Amino acid sequence: YMTKVRPLEEQSLVQHFHYPLLADCDFEARPMVLLVGQYSVGKTSFIRYLLESDFPGMHVGPEPTTDRFQAIMYGAAARELPGNALASNPDTPFYELSRCFGNAFLSKFSGCEVPSLFARGCTLIDTPGVLSGRKQTEDRLYSYEDVVRWFAPRADLILLMFDAHKVDISDEFKRVIEVLQGHDDKVRVVMNKADSLSPEELLRVNSALSWSL
Repeated sequence: YMTKVRPLEEQSLVQHFHYPLLADCDFEARPMVLLVGQYSVGKTSFIRYLLESDFPGMHVGPEPTTDRFQAIMYGAAARELPGNALASNPDTPFYELSRCFGNAFLSKFSGCEVPSLFARGCTLIDTPGVLSGRKQTEDRLYSYEDVVRWFAPRADLILLMFDAHKVDISDEFKRVIEVLQGHDDKVRVVMNKADSLSPEELLRVNSALSWSL
């Protein structure tokens, strides 16, 4: 790839209109799974269920609790990793983040390692819940949509998560979903908390969500 394919990609500027150029670390990295959803839909709880344990930096609550992007990776022992360290290491898939988004974003990016069998198979990206109104556009010091746009082509699977009790799609979440256009083959829709509904309610909610999407 490095000697034959990448020079052709650079010459045709493929990274500007299709997909990012690959680095050596991309060939050895575990598959990446990106979780996106509005706040309090259960993204962090979903990750905790997959890992079968808590993980460093985890916050769970009814209000917006996850205020940062977090990469959950496999490691021999549980430990938290600062975003600056991940973004400055050329051996990680996150090496370009500092150049693309600067320190304002890196202060809201972190990683952690967990000794989980599930994490041996993939890297999970937990994201802040999509907020509504001014908080989404002004209170954050970086563009949420641009960060999702950076992760989307690099992710192998994108999970759009919804709460079965509130399937409305805000204008902000709509813009995030539009960013994912072109990556439809990777997107899967997860309706969290569906086990708390009766079959009749689930059918009605499923129809409402399908219509909204």
